Amino acid sequence: MPVRDLLYPSAEEEARCHKLKRLVQAPNSFFMDVKCPNCYHITTVFSHAQTVVVCAGCTDMLCQPTGGKAKLTEGCSFRKKAE
Repeated sequence: MPVRDLLYPSAEEEARCHKLKRLVQAPNSFFMDVKCPNCYHITTVFSHAQTVVVCAGCTDMLCQPTGGKAKLTEGCSFRKKAE
């Protein structure tokens, strides 16, 4: 059985750990910029959005809510917002 280093856990262990049981507590959610595939308009969306997000430029649907994280529609690209 390998020995785990509790003071310096690996990045994989930290990612698998519950958000409150990490060495430094951090949320799993984030804001992201989503680019519309039709009009290339960029919209800021919460990763765990609970409503349908529509593009302001062409009124196409960008993401749909699921039980947890929002599901992006086909063709949409995103990037995490800088903190």
